[in-house]
Amino acid sequence: MARPCATRAAVADPAAAAEEASAAECPRGPAWHVHKFGGTCLASPQRIRDAMRVAVADPAEHKLVVVSAMGSTPASPMKVTDIMLSMIDKAARQDVGFMTDLSVLQEKHVACAKELLGEGKELNEFLGRLMDDVGNLKSMLEAISIAALATEAFTDFVVGHGELWSAQLGAAACRQMGCDAAFMDARDILVVTPTPDKVSVDINYSASNKNLDDWYAKHNGNPSVIVATGFIARSSTGQITTLKRNGSDYSATIFGALFRSSQITIWTDVDGVYSADPRKVSEAFCLGGLSYHEAWELSYFGANVLHPRTTLPAMKYNIPITIRNFFNQEAPGTKIGFLDKEDSSESSIKAFSTMDDMNLISVEGTGMAGVPGIAAKIFNAIKDAEVNVSMISVASSEQSICFAVRGFDGAKSVQVLRERFSEELKAGVISSIDRIQNCCLLAAVGRQMVNRRGMAATLMTALAKANINIIAIAQGSSEYNITVLIDQEMSAKALQAVHSRFYMSEVSIGIGLIGPGLVGAELLEQMKEQKALLCDKYKIDVRVLAVAGSSKMVLHPTGIDLENWRQVYEEQSEPCDLSKIADHLSGNYVANTVLLDCTASDMPPCHYLEWINKGIHIITPNKKLGAGPLDRYLDVRRSQRESYTHWFYEATVGAGLPVIATLKHLLETGDKILKVEGIFSGTLSYIFNEFKAGMRFSDIVKVAKENGYTEPDPRDDLAGMDVARKVTILARECGMHFELDEVPVQSLVPEPLQSTDSVAEFMDRLPDFDEDMGRKMEAAEAAGECLRYVGTVDCEGGTGKVELRSLPKNHPFTQLSGSDNIIAFTTSRYRMQPLMVRGPGAGAEVTAAGVFSDLLRLAASLGAPT
Repeated sequence: MARPCATRAAVADPAAAAEEASAAECPRGPAWHVHKFGGTCLASPQRIRDAMRVAVADPAEHKLVVVSAMGSTPASPMKVTDIMLSMIDKAARQDVGFMTDLSVLQEKHVACAKELLGEGKELNEFLGRLMDDVGNLKSMLEAISIAALATEAFTDFVVGHGELWSAQLGAAACRQMGCDAAFMDARDILVVTPTPDKVSVDINYSASNKNLDDWYAKHNGNPSVIVATGFIARSSTGQITTLKRNGSDYSATIFGALFRSSQITIWTDVDGVYSADPRKVSEAFCLGGLSYHEAWELSYFGANVLHPRTTLPAMKYNIPITIRNFFNQEAPGTKIGFLDKEDSSESSIKAFSTMDDMNLISVEGTGMAGVPGIAAKIFNAIKDAEVNVSMISVASSEQSICFAVRGFDGAKSVQVLRERFSEELKAGVISSIDRIQNCCLLAAVGRQMVNRRGMAATLMTALAKANINIIAIAQGSSEYNITVLIDQEMSAKALQAVHSRFYMSEVSIGIGLIGPGLVGAELLEQMKEQKALLCDKYKIDVRVLAVAGSSKMVLHPTGIDLENWRQVYEEQSEPCDLSKIADHLSGNYVANTVLLDCTASDMPPCHYLEWINKGIHIITPNKKLGAGPLDRYLDVRRSQRESYTHWFYEATVGAGLPVIATLKHLLETGDKILKVEGIFSGTLSYIFNEFKAGMRFSDIVKVAKENGYTEPDPRDDLAGMDVARKVTILARECGMHFELDEVPVQSLVPEPLQSTDSVAEFMDRLPDFDEDMGRKMEAAEAAGECLRYVGTVDCEGGTGKVELRSLPKNHPFTQLSGSDNIIAFTTSRYRMQPLMVRGPGAGAEVTAAGVFSDLLRLAASLGAPT
């Protein structure tokens, strides 16, 4: 029988030379392909048949199929290997239930064989072997039960039978398809020795190659398919053993090396290796290729990749390994092998992986500095405790060493170290040995990171912008891996944040909208209309995760459909709880979250500090924080500046006009603000643009109310407090710290009407006071001027005020129409001719647009293209 072997360079070491000599005894032939099928792919008769069809259909002349034991299905929820282990455990505990488990196994395989093979010779031969094996298992389990002890040798003998039966069924199924197929018991071929850590095994290639030659000599003909058992082997003394963790995959790569195959395919139930855990990052995608080194790094950190030792036999002969989805064979899978040195299209970081439930152990003390052997003593103690260390970080000052271990090893590690360093603790050489629990390791892996500047900085910035604190950092000198330790609760959010920054074009923003009234509803409509454009052109993925009103709210884990948000809000709502909304956003897997406060209420601003401390950005047209109590305002600003959390409030002053942005630009470029004044109320702008001599002021107010320019209660506009709040906000932006009640306000509400019980009563009585406003208008016109309601921030005098002023008709403030606003900035640079910002300053549409603009500013700050 032919075993193809590619020509190899001369091998220097004697063991490898002996291996080559043994292989040379076999005639060369066409390339072999190795297929390995996991238990999920073999969980039923139909799946076994389909798996063998995949192998038979492979165009390679010769195929080796490596199989696991049958897996579980909904109809048969326990895996064969799990039943085997359960039998051993029960027998060791002298629980006679192991006999029931053995009967279940027998019935499962008898039923499978009958459905798969039908009546005839193949079925009879398999059932004969099965009955012999079941008899041997019964004897072994009874011996375990009598001794009340299950040795490793007994366990290895029992658990390997699932693979034996799968391989026998697979070979028989291939023969029924008309294929020349042979069954191979890997125990007759593979010779292994335990590794020093006893958690793995090394392959003896010379002995295994000789056994393979002997197997060929005993098998006449030239079968095109060999179906071999995975997981099991023999020791150098001939004792039955297993290949330990990931044994079936290891079997496949070992056989690939023995046969010098040109390809190894691992069939599983996923499309391949993903750029991140798709359960945590919905945008994660299947990678086309990985280097062996990248696969090792990702595997260590829990990604669904081959174990490092599994790849070594294939790596020895440069055999590519492809991970493919048995249930989605259209997917090309992920190819693991030696990749080209440079690939300009390849991302600098290939993938991200996390290792949950970690503890950080820290050893600190000023007496550690410069003392030789401290680190050695620490890690020798950990080694003696049989604890595996996943990450190490050492301070350059030598005053602290910290390392990460699995959560179940945390307490033991601290106890061992405190015992080993008891004298140093008493002497004060070491001040503390402690641990931080509930941590997570996040690893960024990629061969293109080597010698690339800024990789670590970009990673850290992405985490910082998602408000995720880094507890410890480690990077190997190979530069293939950067590892950070973070809080366990931030695992999914951190993964989403870094994945979006490095690998996805979209910046995902989770939104909670408070106040679905005029402005909020209009904003949702604008987002719905622009969602596709934002995603396609600006790479921004907007997801509305919550909508809340004054009494009810609706929360959604992945995003409310904006086409029918009103229906969802009405039908799926629950009582409103602002703290619950914040928890929903901060705990969501979307890395970046923002609350849009579209209310005019005092309640949401009371929570701004809490939300910012949770890492939630805030965007609002609500003036109650910016003009509210100074201490609360300063606390929010301080907290916001100390973090990467943003508070945008452009719409608080000019609705959709860039008033705050213009002021910030002037200040940031070093200009000195002398005065800011303007017409800040769209309502009062409309009223005084329409008000002329001979007209009744009450009539203009009535028309403004009927046309929707005023608040439901016009006194809210006429009292001037809205303008006063804007003046306070602008004054604080200029660095002036005063309270709202320090701004003098000239109210346009007649004093006798300020305490009227109803809006209707106010409107009915307002004409009684038209005469006073009429006299002011006549006086202004007589002087060639116009009345305008103006807010002023006098930075040089340190004051602010709101008043009705009479201005010349050629003054810029008198040239407005409708409800336009105008703001004038007098600065050192714009002293002679103030800088003007003019345009619509009121209305739901422009206010919503102002909030939307702030949302885009936030996205740009988070990495979206501008």
